[in-house]
Amino acid sequence: MDQNLLNTIVIWAGIGFVFLALTLAAFLDVARKDFGATRKKAMWAIISLIPFVGFLLYLMFGMRKGKKTCA
Repeated sequence: MDQNLLNTIVIWAGIGFVFLALTLAAFLDVARKDFGATRKKAMWAIISLIPFVGFLLYLMFGMRKGKKTCA
């Protein structure tokens, strides 16, 4: 296998892993918070799972709307 191809694959896999980790972090944050209504929580959970942009939307608009629950 060509070294350039291998480097490209590693870079894209790394970028994909970063997006996966950020999406998972946003989804787990939604799971830990109370948004006042189940419908709102479900909406933010679905938005956070949108590939590549969902975590950004949640970070910009939804993160401050929820309140941390006592666990």
